[in-house]
Amino acid sequence: MNESDTSRHFLRQWIEKDVADGKTGGTVVTRFPPEPNGYIHIGHAKAVCVDFGMAELFNGECHLRLDDTNPTKESDEYAENIKKDITWLGFKWSGAGDAGEPGFYNASNMFDKMYEIAENLIKAGQAYCCNLTQEEWKEYRGVPEKPGKASPGRDTTPERNLEIFREMKAGKYADGEWCLRAKIDMASPNIHFRDPVLYRIRHVAHYHLGDKWCIYPMYDFAHPIEDALEGVTHSMCTLEFEVHRPLYDWVVDRLDEQGLLVVRNGVKIRPQQREFARLNITSTVMSKRLLLQLVTEGHVAGWDDPRMPTVCGMRRRGYTPGAIREFCARVGVSKMESESDPALLEWCVREELNQTATRRMAVLDPVKVVIDNWEEGKGEAPGTRMVELPNNPLDEAAGTRKLPFGREIWIERADFMEVPEKKFFRMAPGQEVRLRGACIFRCTGCVKDANGTVTEIHGTWDENSWGGNPADGRKVKGTIHWVDCATGVKAEVRLYDRLFTEKDPLKDGPAEFLKYMNRDSLKTLVAYVEPALAEAKPLDHFQFERTGYFVADEYDSKPGAPVFNRTVTLKDSYKPA
Repeated sequence: MNESDTSRHFLRQWIEKDVADGKTGGTVVTRFPPEPNGYIHIGHAKAVCVDFGMAELFNGECHLRLDDTNPTKESDEYAENIKKDITWLGFKWSGAGDAGEPGFYNASNMFDKMYEIAENLIKAGQAYCCNLTQEEWKEYRGVPEKPGKASPGRDTTPERNLEIFREMKAGKYADGEWCLRAKIDMASPNIHFRDPVLYRIRHVAHYHLGDKWCIYPMYDFAHPIEDALEGVTHSMCTLEFEVHRPLYDWVVDRLDEQGLLVVRNGVKIRPQQREFARLNITSTVMSKRLLLQLVTEGHVAGWDDPRMPTVCGMRRRGYTPGAIREFCARVGVSKMESESDPALLEWCVREELNQTATRRMAVLDPVKVVIDNWEEGKGEAPGTRMVELPNNPLDEAAGTRKLPFGREIWIERADFMEVPEKKFFRMAPGQEVRLRGACIFRCTGCVKDANGTVTEIHGTWDENSWGGNPADGRKVKGTIHWVDCATGVKAEVRLYDRLFTEKDPLKDGPAEFLKYMNRDSLKTLVAYVEPALAEAKPLDHFQFERTGYFVADEYDSKPGAPVFNRTVTLKDSYKPA
C-alpha cells in the first residue's frame, strides 16, 4: 500500500487517529499471522500488502508470526515457503522477534506463557474446565435469540479446575474429554461470547515442539495474547473475525489485569483488532483444504503448479511481485465483500511486462517455409544473413540483438491459409507478407502429405526488401514472426489456462467443485525458439512476439533445454475501471 492508493481507506484513517492520539507509544506495529498448514495464496497476498504496507506507511514494524497452535496439519515445509513467498513479494518483517530472527515469531514459542495466563484465569474464577461433548455443548450454548444454560462445570471451584487443567496438561485425559472454557456470558447474543473454548486436548506431536504439549490453545485465545506480548498496536484481519472481536477485547482486558501489556515510551500498548473484506477471485478456489485436495489427489502438479492461486504458483507462471501488489492496491480495502475478475490481475501483469519483458521470437505450432530463390552467402556469414531487432522497443537501453535468417524458416501454422479468407493478410499463395525484420516474401504454393496436412510452404523473397521494407515503397499489410530452421532451438512450451470452467466452482458446494475443472487448462507443445532463448535462466521473463508473455520455468528449464510457461496472452479485452 502506498500514497497512490485509491483513497485513505478506513484502516489507514484508524491508524492515523491512533498515532495522533498518542496510543502507539511512537511506533505502529502490525503483524501477518499465517498458519503453516499450506502455501499462501493471492488472498493472503492482499493481507500481506495491508499488514506490511501499513507498517511501511507509518515507518513502523510488521511482525511475521506463524500461528502454529493447531499441530495436526502444520509443517516446516509450509513455514519455510511462507517466508520465501513474503520475501519474494518484496516485504521484510521487522521488530525484536524470537529464536534469534528479528521480526519473526512462532506462536508456539509463547505456549508456556499462554498456559500461565490460563492458570491465572482459573485462579481468578474467569475460566473453568468442562467435560460436555460437542453435541451436548450445542444444546447448552443455545441460539442467539435466547440465553444458553450453564455447563455443569461452570461453578466448580478454582482449586478443582486448576487440578483438572493440570491433569489435562499431564496427558491424563483423551482428546475431547475435557476442555478449558472462558467464563463470560451465556446470555450474550453473540454466540462466540458464550463461554468459548480456550484450550482443547490434542495428543498430536507438534512439528516445532514435538510431544511437549498435548493441550493446545484455541486461535481466539492465542491471537490476542500474541499481539499483546509482541506489542502489536493494530491487528488487521478479515471480516469473518468481526464477531470474534468482543472475545479478543475480553482477553486483552484480562492480560491488562495480569499486568502483561507492553509499555512503550510510557504508553501502555493495548492491541486493537479491525476487519476488512477478504480477497475473492472468480474461476478459482481459495480454501486451503480444497487446494490441498487438488494437490494430494493429483489434479495439479503441486502447490506451485502455475494454475494454482498460490503465490509460488503465480511466481512460477511468471507473475511479478509488482503486478500482484498493484492488483491488491486496485482491489482496495473495504468492509464490503466482493469478487474480483482474474482478468484484472492479468491486466496488471501485462502492464508491467510490456514495459520490462525482453522480446524474442518463438514459433509454437511450426510449419516450414522454404525460400526457393535464396542464394547462400551474399557476403555475410556462410549460409545466413543476420537480422537486427530491438530487445524491447519501449526501452532503448535494452539494446538490440542479432539473429540468423536462412533459406528455411519456421512460421506459425495459423499464419498460412491455402485458400485465404477475406482480410487474411498473412501468408497465402500469391500474397506478400513481411517477415519480421528480414524481407518481403511472396508465397507460391505448398506441399501436403497424404492426409492433406501442409508440410512445407514455398515462395520467393524480394532481394531489394532487406530489413523488411520493399525498395519500391509498395504496401505490404501483414508482418509475421519466424525462427530460422538451421539455428532455432527446440523448447517445451506450456500453455496454461484457468483451472475451472465456472466463475463459481463452489456453486454446488465444496464436495462438487472438481466437476468444474477445466480439462484443457494445460497444453504442452514442442516449439522452435530463437537461439538466445536456449540460455534463458529460470524466471527470466519474455514477450514472445505476437504470441504472449512467457517465463522460463523455475525448476524444469535448463541451459540448452529450455521450458517456458505462458504467463498471459498478449492482449485481452479487459479494461480496468
